[in-house]
Amino acid sequence: MTGSEIVIIGGGIAGASAAFHLATLGHDVALIERGEIASGASGVNAGAIDSVGWGDAPDLQAHLTHGSLELFEAVQLDHGEDIELRRSGALQAIHTEAQLAYEQERVDTLTKRGHAVELLTIREARAIEPQLSERLLGAMYSPFRSQADPVKTTQAFARLAERAKARVLTGADVTALAARPDGGWTIRTSRGEVVAGQLVIAAGAWCGPLGAMLGLDIPIVPVRGQMWATAPVPPSVFQTISAAESAMCWHRDRGGRPPDLTHRDGSRVTRHLYGRQRRNGEIIFGGDRELLGFDAQIDPRGIDVNKGHATEVLPFLAALPIARTWMGLMPFPLDGKPLIGKIAQRPNLWIVTGLASSGFGRGPNAGKLLADSLHTGRPPAVLSDADPAGRIGERRA
Repeated sequence: MTGSEIVIIGGGIAGASAAFHLATLGHDVALIERGEIASGASGVNAGAIDSVGWGDAPDLQAHLTHGSLELFEAVQLDHGEDIELRRSGALQAIHTEAQLAYEQERVDTLTKRGHAVELLTIREARAIEPQLSERLLGAMYSPFRSQADPVKTTQAFARLAERAKARVLTGADVTALAARPDGGWTIRTSRGEVVAGQLVIAAGAWCGPLGAMLGLDIPIVPVRGQMWATAPVPPSVFQTISAAESAMCWHRDRGGRPPDLTHRDGSRVTRHLYGRQRRNGEIIFGGDRELLGFDAQIDPRGIDVNKGHATEVLPFLAALPIARTWMGLMPFPLDGKPLIGKIAQRPNLWIVTGLASSGFGRGPNAGKLLADSLHTGRPPAVLSDADPAGRIGERRA
């Protein structure tokens, strides 16, 4: 049996960031991961980093997005980790007049709040992304949006945690959690027991099952995302690419619990698109968000819809066959808000999860904000919208 002041369950980007920042603050930290670091959603996403800048009055979204971008930059530029970070900018393609009106209103709102976005004509957009379809009506440009390799980045945070004296235990599946009389925790894993003074749950889509071990109902569900890639090709796509269709759909009607899905009750309600070209030359795209449980498999029909959508934006993709496909399970909160902070129903228990489809881009500062809260015992005011209080309840028999 080994012991640590703080044990973090989950080797995704939020857990690895929390481990790094807590260890940097001088805490004795152990990070437990059932597979390898970045073997879950943090390693299989598109690698997009969303930010429109701090704005004039930074809210939780700004802290999670632009705050995380600054941490990505620190990892590569200050700590010397090659995570393939590039502040590429992003273009959100506009197909219809309705989408154009929506994006104009969105740009007006964001710029009034001090954020960095711009509405481009299709001619202006094609000047920076030449392969864009001439049939598009324009694009929203976000200069701060960036990209990085998700596996390299998550593993870099874990390495930085180890350099700061944290211990990283992989291949350790958690089988039981038990409260100790001293207020701490016993974590039973497939590699033995670990004792913790404080316990942090950072297990992404698997936070619900871990909560069940504690008799708690954590309102996180697994949502399947799936992606596809071409074989490596010469440099062809320079920004991160998305489309306005889903953004407008969810602005009008976010749907149920969880919100912002591409499918409801088994039927498609919108198409969703995001992608980029990796350093190795692969062009990767994805988009579907479907609630199917933990046993979800790749659906070729959804891949075909997504490839068709991407080809409407970048017509040259029609000539490039799909070389591989994959999927991952994202942690969607039922109410649409992240969970970051102390779980009041149990002593010395914390959580960081619920970043939905943007976990990679928002995970670094989510982990740091959790670390700062645990270290000081005083959550920053910006985390009020992510407070677990009143959202995590006792599990019914």
